[in-house]
Amino acid sequence: MNALQRSAFDGAGLAGRPVYELRGVAKSYARRSIHALDRVDLTLTEGSFSSVIGPSGCGKSTLLKIMAGVLPPTEGSVYLEGTPVTGTRRDIGMMFQQATLFPWRTTLENIVLPIEIRDGKKAARAMHDEARALLDLVGLKGFDSVRPNELSGGMAQRAAICRMLITKPAVLLLDEPFSALDELSRDFMNMELQRICMERNATAFLVTHSIPEAVILSDTVYVMSPRPGNFVEAINIDLPRPRTLDMMTDPKFGEYVRRIRARLDKGAFL
Repeated sequence: MNALQRSAFDGAGLAGRPVYELRGVAKSYARRSIHALDRVDLTLTEGSFSSVIGPSGCGKSTLLKIMAGVLPPTEGSVYLEGTPVTGTRRDIGMMFQQATLFPWRTTLENIVLPIEIRDGKKAARAMHDEARALLDLVGLKGFDSVRPNELSGGMAQRAAICRMLITKPAVLLLDEPFSALDELSRDFMNMELQRICMERNATAFLVTHSIPEAVILSDTVYVMSPRPGNFVEAINIDLPRPRTLDMMTDPKFGEYVRRIRARLDKGAFL
């Protein structure tokens, strides 16, 4: 880590029990001569919510795939709960831009699908009560027998949250999960996501292109440089929780947005 990166991480909200750690993670694609990531260091502590934001093509999605265990790093190490991440694991929850619910399965059956795939139908049936409790948590009580085509976009994403949580993951990895929703639905789902994470003391990491979304949700926002991507600044968001949408009109909120935008604008011309 160079001097700029080290100063950026001073006081970056690293207090607490480390849950997820990346040390010197880099990724290159020799066939295409692409250096996607350049020695990324990251520590996520228990119960924290962090976001990464950067220009298109900077390596955000590559970073998330490495953290999820679906793509190996070229260099460096990745640890979850002190154990190396060398492949996909049930204690890593992943949520994508689309809900990707199977249309022929009920909401309940979609939620327990990860259990069925890994442990069989009997184990999945044993988790039905837990799945119904999660539906209650996200405001979908009574929708367990409904098919996906009967759910709105926001409801489908809430069901996807339940599917992510059913395996009790140690960390939640979120790839712009609400970007396909309209602005009002997206704001509502962000507040729902915050509530769920606070209730479960979840450790979350979000990839987003939206500066306001990163600020309203995060304890720390990591700003990424153009490719090869690395963290050039870690910005602590000192706003009280629970956050509310009204905070988006607060001058302090605006200051954070301007600071991140200025850093991104500067990085675009480096």
